[in-house]
Amino acid sequence: MLNTVGDLELKQILVHQIDLMAIEGKGDFLCPHCGTKISPNDESEEVYSILEPKVRNNVLESLLIRCNKCSNKLLLTGFAALESK
Repeated sequence: MLNTVGDLELKQILVHQIDLMAIEGKGDFLCPHCGTKISPNDESEEVYSILEPKVRNNVLESLLIRCNKCSNKLLLTGFAALESK
């Protein structure tokens, strides 16, 4: 989505939040924008790139990633609950 301000075009960035505790199975999910399968077992960074981890008290709290197919940003949450299992 583009907004025009004077001669500048501003691209609005949408971040989808995905709660890993709501995902069934082995943690795979589809990008909500383009449908690309994102798997936590993929360490190649071909499908997605890690942009920013958020750690609190040595526990991963959330992870901001980017789908490499559509550039959509995804905020993954629910890691703390996974650690306690």
